[in-house]
Amino acid sequence: MGSQTYENAVAVLLITTEPGLEHSVIKQLNEIPEIKEALLLFGEYDIFAKLECTDFGLLSNVVVSKVRNIEGVESTKTLTAAPML
Repeated sequence: MGSQTYENAVAVLLITTEPGLEHSVIKQLNEIPEIKEALLLFGEYDIFAKLECTDFGLLSNVVVSKVRNIEGVESTKTLTAAPML
């Protein structure tokens, strides 16, 4: 397996939405420049989103100020990536 290094702050967001609003939330996530990928999930969480920012301060701000304010988002879990050295 190859290793990957990141120059930026990278995180995976696991998002729970209000029932029926999954597609609307994904559409709004895709309008946020720092969101690099958003996928619909089956199971405990409704959406997987990959987030890349220049630093962890900005990453935190994007999650709190942008993602959590999207109508239909009930909860988020942020998993920050640790680059392989």
